[in-house]
Amino acid sequence: MKRIGLISDTHSFIDDLTLMKLDECDEVWHAGDIGSINVVKKIEAIKPLKAVFGNIDNQEIRSFFPKNNRFNCEKIDVWITHIGGYPNKYNKDVRIEMEKKPPKLFICGHSHILKVMYDNKYNLLYLNPGSIGKYGIHKVRTLLRFTIDYNKIEDLEVIEFKK
Repeated sequence: MKRIGLISDTHSFIDDLTLMKLDECDEVWHAGDIGSINVVKKIEAIKPLKAVFGNIDNQEIRSFFPKNNRFNCEKIDVWITHIGGYPNKYNKDVRIEMEKKPPKLFICGHSHILKVMYDNKYNLLYLNPGSIGKYGIHKVRTLLRFTIDYNKIEDLEVIEFKK
């Protein structure tokens, strides 16, 4: 069983309150637009980090993290990418891969809009944690925490902070 802290769109900002909430997890997953290697260092100082680069990320961050990160956590096939769309509106590259082999958990960032949806077409859970950074149009900073227990995704919680 693993407790996951899911964030996106830090845009070079991560505060102690966010790190405190992530410290309660076993791993942190970041869905891109990290913004600064300092964010990576702060997260990795407390927990293991899996991440992807986003459209604002520089070459340094891109050298550490892929565009797409697909892996298994327990028995769940996970796919993280920054710009992927959402159910019924996936981007072209994502749709092509979904037709071949959809994951059980698909995670995106980019929109700064928290979204949790079940995709009946591909039989997967879609998560976008919104934005935990201060930059962007969002009014509330958000992150998600959940548990993966063998082949189940459970105990999903939304954590909100004032911007």
